[in-house]
Amino acid sequence: MFGLLKQSIIGRAILSGALDFEAVDIRDYSLDKHKKCDDMPYGGGSGMVMTVQPIVSATRAIDPQNRMRKIYLSPRGRVFNNTIAKELAKEDGLLLLCGHYEGVDQRALDICGYEELSIGDYVLTGGELAAMVVIDAVSRFVDGVLGSDASSEEESFSDTLGGLLEYPHYTRPAEFEGHKVPDVLLSGHHAQIKKWRMEKAKKITEKMRGE
Repeated sequence: MFGLLKQSIIGRAILSGALDFEAVDIRDYSLDKHKKCDDMPYGGGSGMVMTVQPIVSATRAIDPQNRMRKIYLSPRGRVFNNTIAKELAKEDGLLLLCGHYEGVDQRALDICGYEELSIGDYVLTGGELAAMVVIDAVSRFVDGVLGSDASSEEESFSDTLGGLLEYPHYTRPAEFEGHKVPDVLLSGHHAQIKKWRMEKAKKITEKMRGE
């Protein structure tokens, strides 16, 4: 699944050395002879729970000095956003734990010091897609990943826009099937363009978020 990260911007950043990424199979650290990593939950209930031993062993092997910030992708965690992405981009290393089934044994989180992070109020079949969302969003704030630092400075949720959603974009041709690019964007008047973009950002934010 994580082969997706080898594509496009993130893939180029990994090749250039701006990012370093490794996918680790927790099953490799299971002491069970069948490499089993899940079991039935104590107290009853449906589904299976990932067991504590393989997670703890894998975590300790990956980060023996306990220096990495550890995150468990979970729907009950604090909701991921642009501010958190910037925060995580400053870390020297991130260790993302992807859950499966009904989740993981709580002791694994407590022993290893994992914090919980959610990409939204819904449930996925596994944490891999959520981890890739976090990796992609965080990577954009790492030096050398984007072709231009300005690419992340004036977009939805950015400080430049005061946390507003981004304004509409247009490019050539100036007219297509009767639909024209707004005259202000063709005027070359930077102050007016900036004002127009901010007004549009406010209207879009109000429409989409009710703010």
